[in-house]
Amino acid sequence: MADESANLSATMGLIVNGGNAKSAAFEAIHAAKVNDFTTADAKLKEADDFLTEAHNAQTGMLTAEANGDHAKVTLLMVHGQDHLMNAITFRDLAGEIVDLYKKLAEQK
Repeated sequence: MADESANLSATMGLIVNGGNAKSAAFEAIHAAKVNDFTTADAKLKEADDFLTEAHNAQTGMLTAEANGDHAKVTLLMVHGQDHLMNAITFRDLAGEIVDLYKKLAEQK
C-alpha cells in the first residue's frame, strides 16, 4: 500500500497548483480584456508553470501505481484530479480568449 503521507502531499499538489493555474489563467483573460497583452502572456506562462508542477505530482502518483504501489483512492484524491482537469481546460480556453482579444486589438 502506498505511503499515505506521500499521497496526501501529491494530492495537495494537484489541488494547490491546479487552483493557482486556473487563477493565473483567469488573470490572463482580465489583462487581455484591457489590452495588456504583456501581462496576459506572463499570466498564461505562470498558469503553465503551475500546471507543470501539478502534472509532476500526478506523474509521481501514476508511476507509483504502475510500479505496484497502489494508493487508496480517497475523495480528496478525486477532488485533486478534478481540480487539475478543470485547470487544464480553463488554461486552454484562456489561451484562445487571449488570442481573440489580440486579434480584436489588431483590427482597431
